[in-house]
Amino acid sequence: MSALESPAKIRVFPVIGLEVHAQLLTQSKMFCACPVTVGAPANTATCPVCLGFPGTLPVLNRHAVTLGLRLAQAVGATIHLESQFARKNYFYPDLPKGYQISQYDRPFSTGGIVTIDTPQGEKNIRLVRIHLEEDAGKLLHDTPYDDVPADVSLVDWNRAGVPLVEIVSEPDLRSPEEAASYLTELRRLLRYTGVSDGDMEKGNLRCDANVSIRESETAPFATRVEIKNLNSIRFVAKAVEHEVERQAGVVASGGTIVQETRLWDERAGRTVAMRSKEEAHDYRYFPEPDLGLLAVDEAWLAEAASAMPELPRARRARFVSRYAVAAQDAETLVGSRELADYFERTAQSVNAKLAANWVTGEVLRGMKERRVSIEEALSFPVSPERLAALLKLVESGAVSTASAKEVLAAMMDSPEAPEAIVERKGLSSLRDSGAVDSAIAEVLAANPSQLALYRSGKTQTYGWFFGQVMKRTGGRADPAAVKEALTKALGPAPA
Repeated sequence: MSALESPAKIRVFPVIGLEVHAQLLTQSKMFCACPVTVGAPANTATCPVCLGFPGTLPVLNRHAVTLGLRLAQAVGATIHLESQFARKNYFYPDLPKGYQISQYDRPFSTGGIVTIDTPQGEKNIRLVRIHLEEDAGKLLHDTPYDDVPADVSLVDWNRAGVPLVEIVSEPDLRSPEEAASYLTELRRLLRYTGVSDGDMEKGNLRCDANVSIRESETAPFATRVEIKNLNSIRFVAKAVEHEVERQAGVVASGGTIVQETRLWDERAGRTVAMRSKEEAHDYRYFPEPDLGLLAVDEAWLAEAASAMPELPRARRARFVSRYAVAAQDAETLVGSRELADYFERTAQSVNAKLAANWVTGEVLRGMKERRVSIEEALSFPVSPERLAALLKLVESGAVSTASAKEVLAAMMDSPEAPEAIVERKGLSSLRDSGAVDSAIAEVLAANPSQLALYRSGKTQTYGWFFGQVMKRTGGRADPAAVKEALTKALGPAPA
């Protein structure tokens, strides 16, 4: 990749690696039976185990492991049949035990790739590892309670012990855009496989970025800086871009990059120093004494793989090859597993290109207006089967495209069949040749100057005439009939 020119006017080559924490889609926590909740009153989804009371013992959540195995299979990682949990020791108010149960030198999977799209084509981003761990709690700053001083923070331990996977990439990313593309692709994989909902707004997907710069693509890696707890793809791109510029400025002024942890300040649009970067030995890792080795057998691997869907990039390629869908439309359609399912169910009984055009156009527009996310596509008020019924009317010429859009809008608020709405609203295609000829004659008579332009050789005005005729017929006229009659009425184009 070419270098980036920083505001400091020096050419730099960024090196970026991401550490992504994804909350697993389980009903209970990693080592106890407490529910995984959203919006529950603070500290109500806790027990002596996840709060680290003396004498309690962790019991591993089997389904959390199954989800982790499925993700590892999806990225082609090497799964180790024996792995080990470890205690990661550090003090922070939201960590009730004073340590986190994680995996260190013996993770359950290593390697794998996530493929992204770049302007130069596909690029494989290698993974270092995927490992299992538990989440910490959550500190609440600027609390709304009247009896709590403004400079006091509270802690909610509901999230403590929630199952996570941490996905660590190699430093293969070379720009903020590649970092955003990688995170987008990884989130889509997590959602497709049912491993995580990847909801960054709820904190279910969080990202730490390791950023450094060097003077050429072949120069040794330099000192890296970690940016912690980025909670949106947009913030990841902006934070990485700023950090590259900041480091370039330090180097240009003769300074030295210090290994440290920084936070992204969105309001100020900059990273700010948080603390010096910890090394592995700072956490005093040692094997978790209350858990034995995690042993995985072939039956468990088969169980994890049994729920593996067709993955998004493979599905995108199939949409292009099987349905002849445009590549950009295929990319949109596989934005979520549910939206891709919606399209395929629609395309079962109508032309696939027509279905793709309507799903990527009118359906997505309707979903946006109704605040239906693409992950909820199958709960859109117009089911794939009802949309297909409408598109059959378009294919047969029974309704025009303009009228069909009006019918779709009505279908969003009514369970009526599209045929019934067409009948009730009088939206059947105008196929009477006399009515079409009359509309054309009226348009030509009302626009003699435009007609003269056409007949003088300005044939590009044909499209304008077509639009005026369709407008005069309320969009109900059959487009093919209008084109045939209009061409005849205008006469042959001048040589």
